[in-house]
Amino acid sequence: MNSAIRSITNNIKLDPYLALSTVIDWNHTSIKRLAIVLSDGCISQIEITKKCFEWVRDIIKHSYDYKLNPVTCKASDVLQYKTGYCFAKSHLLAALLRANSIPAGLCYQRLRLERNKDAYCLHGLNAVYLPEQGWYRMDPRGNKPGINAQFCPPLEMLAFALENKLEYNMPEIYAEPIEVVVDALTTYDSWLEVYNNLPDVKL
Repeated sequence: MNSAIRSITNNIKLDPYLALSTVIDWNHTSIKRLAIVLSDGCISQIEITKKCFEWVRDIIKHSYDYKLNPVTCKASDVLQYKTGYCFAKSHLLAALLRANSIPAGLCYQRLRLERNKDAYCLHGLNAVYLPEQGWYRMDPRGNKPGINAQFCPPLEMLAFALENKLEYNMPEIYAEPIEVVVDALTTYDSWLEVYNNLPDVKL
């Protein structure tokens, strides 16, 4: 994790990153059941986190990559329908980690849109608190040619590298998804509508 994020989050209390909420509904029966399965045989938080990360990255299909509906937001819905945008996938990963008593939060990058080089949007990913090193970012959006996100602390291997001065890593680690993300995932009915109205924040 870069020094800006580390300095901002060193003294954050961890309780909010274990909390239950409408979107991060980690006490849902299906999430708790999967969390138990994924943690079975693991002897450390790092092992559990790696298994949860790889499961969400590889099993939950990215809504745009696979052109899939419905649009999901709540963690249990992402698990039920096995699809979600990057934001929704990060909600499920946070829920699985919290169900295993591992503090997990949400992070965002601001990236340039591929289809319009003058426009930007947010990209959602996760941060997990590992006792051995503190906060560590990871990106479960799903790999494909040109994208190779991995869990290999202390090295970060995210899906996207920053390419210009208007792209940036938002330094905050949120316990809950930000409003513009929830609005985008609950306002539109199809993957294409979300794609055409991806959330962004002003500089």
